[in-house]
Amino acid sequence: MSNIRVAITGCGVIGRTHAAALQEFPEASIVALVDAVPEAAEKLAAFIAETGRPRPAIYATIPEAFAAQEIDLVALATPSGLHIQHALEVLSAGKHVIIEKPLDVDLSRAQEIEAAANEAAKNGVVASVISQHRFDQSSVAVADAVANGRFGRVSSAIASVAWWRSQGYYDSGDWRGTWAMDGGGALMNQGVHTVDLLLWFMGRPVEITAHTALLAHERIEVEDTAVATVTFENGGLAVLHATTAAYPGLTVRLQLMGSKGSAVIDNDLLQYFHAADASSEESAMGLQGGGNQAEEELAKYPAENYEAKDPTVYPAGHVRQYRDILAAIAEGRPARVTVIDAVNALATVRAVYASATLRQPVLFDDVIAGKYNHLEVRTGSPVTAGNPAKESV
Repeated sequence: MSNIRVAITGCGVIGRTHAAALQEFPEASIVALVDAVPEAAEKLAAFIAETGRPRPAIYATIPEAFAAQEIDLVALATPSGLHIQHALEVLSAGKHVIIEKPLDVDLSRAQEIEAAANEAAKNGVVASVISQHRFDQSSVAVADAVANGRFGRVSSAIASVAWWRSQGYYDSGDWRGTWAMDGGGALMNQGVHTVDLLLWFMGRPVEITAHTALLAHERIEVEDTAVATVTFENGGLAVLHATTAAYPGLTVRLQLMGSKGSAVIDNDLLQYFHAADASSEESAMGLQGGGNQAEEELAKYPAENYEAKDPTVYPAGHVRQYRDILAAIAEGRPARVTVIDAVNALATVRAVYASATLRQPVLFDDVIAGKYNHLEVRTGSPVTAGNPAKESV
């Protein structure tokens, strides 16, 4: 497919991110914008035209766009609670789709998208979910080291997202901070990418024990702080932490520890990396003469030269992921990030919420099987005799 015709659905901030990323690919043309708010679509169309690309047509719905012209790939940048409707519209039409994170706010709906994607894949349809940090140099270096056994037995990990969001952020949209449309708080919205990386490095979860709380904000339903412990099939343990109550905003940090090596990624940068080799001398207190190998490790993964770009507006991660998605379409292969990857990340987040609501450990397989689909999740509400967790009807 020499020219991939793209429609962007959802023309807000994230829609603009997708549009900016696609400017890097001459083989992709944005031919349609879909948004229920015409002004948002007009604004994004003007941005695209300013880059020298043809101004795309504007439509109110995905079916309307499909009826009007040929479209190969649809990027869904709509609120998470609308993903199910839009994803099924795209997949049922046999079109490729890339969906922003999280896949959906409801696990059963996410699994419905997964089933539709699996069926569409039989006809060569590519479906993926944005997880742009899997394409960072640092993440790829660590994932490769884990896969090749360079860290020995991976024993534990600490994943922390310590950000700040003001009250004004939550007040800026009536859907923000709601279970129905946001699907959760700090962990779901700010932390889901880090959850995905944690699972990429550590494997499939087994059991989750968690607490959540709303500590620094008002007028929202969801958590601004979540802490969990996770056990994995490989026997490893992890601590998972996410907050939007860390003024003025700290970093996203992921530490991975193993019997032969460890790594630290801080704000997407490989801050520390060490993997022992056969000649390394050990002492009772650890490795002697070993140092930080991060610089030499990163040299194995040359990055694109984005130095001339403004990092505050240039979506380097989306560009890297789009490179894979467009190649997958052209080559007739699955994308590197699959819908099942997104389902597992979402299930982990939902497991945290179930555990925090019930004040007890939950099994990951039970979450996947739908045991907690009807649980009315809560934030920071202890379950007592007078305050039981409820099953929604």
